[in-house]
Amino acid sequence: MNPLLETRNLQVRIAQQTVCQDLNIALLPGQCWAILGINGAGKTTLLHSLAGLRAAQGGEVVVQQRPLPDYPRRELAQRLGLLFQDIQDPFPSTVMETALMGRHPYTKAWQWENANDYRIATEALTQVGLHTLAQRQINTLSGGERQRLAIATLLTQAPRLLLLDEPTNHLDLQYQHHILKLFKQYAQEHACAVVMILHDINLAALYCDHAILLHADAEPQCGASEVLLTEENLTGLYHYPIRKIAGPDNQPVFIAS
Repeated sequence: MNPLLETRNLQVRIAQQTVCQDLNIALLPGQCWAILGINGAGKTTLLHSLAGLRAAQGGEVVVQQRPLPDYPRRELAQRLGLLFQDIQDPFPSTVMETALMGRHPYTKAWQWENANDYRIATEALTQVGLHTLAQRQINTLSGGERQRLAIATLLTQAPRLLLLDEPTNHLDLQYQHHILKLFKQYAQEHACAVVMILHDINLAALYCDHAILLHADAEPQCGASEVLLTEENLTGLYHYPIRKIAGPDNQPVFIAS
C-alpha cells in the first residue's frame, strides 16, 4: 500500500525555533493522525509545511509518490485539502455557495457548477447538519455553524488528504464527537488520510490511530497512538502531570493530576 503523503528528513523551523529536524512519516489510506503539543510548539507551522503553504528548510514532502512542489496548485487541490484555524469571509454568500467553493479545483474558468457538484455539496452539508440552512447568509451563522460549514466545504472538495487545524474549534461537545467520527469514517470509507491538530488528548486517543507529539524542546515522537499516548510521554509533552485511567470499554482516559 503506497503512502498518500510522506515526509523524508523534513526540517521545519520558525524564527530561531526548530519544529522538526529529520521528520520521517508515512500516511497510509484509512489512517487518522493527531498532532499534539503545547502552544507555540509549531503545530500549525508543521501542518502548513505539509500542505505546501510554507517552505521547509530541508528534506521533502511527497504526495502520492510525487514531490509536493511538482504539483500545479489546481492538481494539488484535487488531492489535498486544508482546514484553516481561522476562517475569513471577505464576501457575502449563502451556505450553499460557500460549500460549492470546494468544487473549484474541478471546474474550468467561467464554468458554472453542475448538478453533480450540487449533489456533492448537499451531501456534505447534510453530513455536518447544515442542509436546512443552505440558503442562509453566512454572516448569520454562529461560530460553530460556520466551522461546520468550513468542514462541509472541505468534504465537497473531496481530497484524499485532509489537513485540519483544530477542527473542533467553536464546536460543542456533541458536534466535536460527530465531526471527528465523520472524519474517521471518511478516511476508512474513501481510503483517505487525515491529519488534525487537537488540544484534547482524549479526542485524539478516541479518533486517531497515529500521533505526532510535537515537543518545543526536542524532536517529535511519531507512531501508533496506543504506543505513544502514555503518562510519561504526555507529561513530558505538556510539562504537566498526566494520568491514564481506564474508561468505558477499556478506552484510555487521560486526566491532569
